[in-house]
Amino acid sequence: MSMQENIITVRLEAPAHGGHVVARHDGRVIFVRHGIPGELVSIAVRDDAEKARFWRGDVVEVLEPSEHRVPHFWPLADALASASRGVLPVGGAEFGHIALAAQREIKGQIFLEQMQRLGGIDATEHGFTGVRAPEGEAADALGWRTRMAYAVDSKGRLAMNAFRSDEQIPVKEMPLAHPKINDLRLWELPLAGISRVEVAVGSGAEEPVLVLFIEDGSIAGAAGRAAKRLPEGTNAAALTQVAGSVADGRGALQRLRGRTWLTETVAGHDYRITGEGFWQIHRLAPAALIERVMAQLEPSYGSRIADLYAGAGLFSAPLAKAVGDDGMLLSIEGAPGTSKDALKNLRELPQAVISQGRVEKTLSRELNTRKTKLDSIVLDPPRTGAGKIAVSAMVRSGAKKISYVSCDPASFARDTADLLAAGFRLSEIDVIDLYPHTHHMETVGLFIRN
Repeated sequence: MSMQENIITVRLEAPAHGGHVVARHDGRVIFVRHGIPGELVSIAVRDDAEKARFWRGDVVEVLEPSEHRVPHFWPLADALASASRGVLPVGGAEFGHIALAAQREIKGQIFLEQMQRLGGIDATEHGFTGVRAPEGEAADALGWRTRMAYAVDSKGRLAMNAFRSDEQIPVKEMPLAHPKINDLRLWELPLAGISRVEVAVGSGAEEPVLVLFIEDGSIAGAAGRAAKRLPEGTNAAALTQVAGSVADGRGALQRLRGRTWLTETVAGHDYRITGEGFWQIHRLAPAALIERVMAQLEPSYGSRIADLYAGAGLFSAPLAKAVGDDGMLLSIEGAPGTSKDALKNLRELPQAVISQGRVEKTLSRELNTRKTKLDSIVLDPPRTGAGKIAVSAMVRSGAKKISYVSCDPASFARDTADLLAAGFRLSEIDVIDLYPHTHHMETVGLFIRN
């Protein structure tokens, strides 16, 4: 970070989606990170081209602090400490300077604003009462991440990127990471020649660890040397980026030692998650989300339900058990590798139909083939949301209930507007803080056909 940047003093206003607080200077809107609404701060202005619609900035000094400001738990992510060293703060803990209760209040304000601006509704009139912590959360809300992704810098050191920057900052312990991830001491491994490290740990007490080394070429050499230095009993695999190796473009997963998958047990069901497969990040998220979805849909024996963007089958398994032999659970996932996990996880449930493909096309095709309609749907789409085409397919499915799990309030709000226009009403909203110390949040909304 160059300290020759434009430093200005501003009063911070309302919070904004994406981890920012709005400020204004000479008529220009500036999206500021690492501040708290109401503070008077000095910021280093970035992306400040004269013709830019807005500027961005980072707090480098606090002149009038908020009562909710606390010492950051991670010095590398502390904007003030980083500015004093002339470097950028690492990303991934952008709310760490805010007391937890205030973090959740700010997230609630952002959720309300997004629902009003993009969804066209007042969320408080549809069941929203605020952002809550998941049951069983630690008092400091640290150590919750069961999945981590790291870069490797040009010197072969474990690193993470600064926000919206190619600058890579060497890291060691990551306070939000599950203790078993930090116990691997990945920063001590010989990582030269490896471009990226992904690590996953089971949320249960006895689950093994899986480490993925993602490279640009062959696994020979660098990944093998690093794997040998891992603690005894650690599983390791390499994901090579070889063109055309697999259909989903992720590359070829090859075992280095131990297994290439993790096992999870949630709500009495065992799941297998292959190394690169999707799984909820927060250690409490799988159980918390299953509880909410099951409570919203109230699945009955013999009913027909679709699980869209189903991943490894987190919701598919309990729903399939609930509908029984006379029902149908249609589990649709786009990623081929993750869909294979779902096949394994649901193999003992013949009422579960696993289909791999784009949701908006696959849902209509499967229902037309079976000449049937749905009773209800659960969907957990990527951050970009479902979109108009997928929403239209859900509307045509005949489903009377939709439980929508979302990790982004903006896309949830846009899809809400489309569902309301199609004849659904939003009857329940539960927003859970499954990403503490970051700006992210998880929403579970229940839509009922009018």
